[in-house]
Amino acid sequence: MKLIKCGFYALLIFAGAAFGGFLSSHLWPNDSSAIAAMRHSKTVTAEKFVMLDSAGKKRGAMQVSDSGMATVALSDASGMDRAELRVAAEGGSGLGLFDPKGHELAVFGAGRDGHVGVRIFGRQGKQVAALGSSPDGETALTLYDVNTGRARAGLGVAAKGEPALVLLDQSGADRAELSLRTDGRPGLALVDAQGKVIAGLPEVQPGTQSNQ
Repeated sequence: MKLIKCGFYALLIFAGAAFGGFLSSHLWPNDSSAIAAMRHSKTVTAEKFVMLDSAGKKRGAMQVSDSGMATVALSDASGMDRAELRVAAEGGSGLGLFDPKGHELAVFGAGRDGHVGVRIFGRQGKQVAALGSSPDGETALTLYDVNTGRARAGLGVAAKGEPALVLLDQSGADRAELSLRTDGRPGLALVDAQGKVIAGLPEVQPGTQSNQ
């Protein structure tokens, strides 16, 4: 029996250039002099723009870096970044949401190559789920163990329309898979810790090496 690999990991490719440097508060200088000088202008043109609250605290900023990265960052009253939107010069984009301690809550990304993904985080910023799609039509949902950070379950549809459900052990190895081929034939495979199929439907020879 052939295990169908639906690209659960390959699909989780996000716009890396758009996510680098999250929470980098040093990018946002607390300088409001230029803003004050153009307070009554209907149009403001600048490479950087810093937003202040009524008490003069920085609550947000917009800028374009030397590398061409356009960024908008919004912070709470304590000065902690809570949301950040980035668009790289080559077109990759990303949106990140953060909790009061700066841990990631959710990250949305789109690469210029057509990969799109969403990552969800639990306590202490540990990833618990990810949803991704690729330009060729593959999609995958992966669920993670919040304690180890390893993938434990995946549900995906391959580019040819083959759906599959995969369960993984604590080491991250495939141990069970339920799949359906394009011609409608279903398949079930159970795998041991060494990657050998120990049982399956249609019937397979015990000890067969799984095609992972």
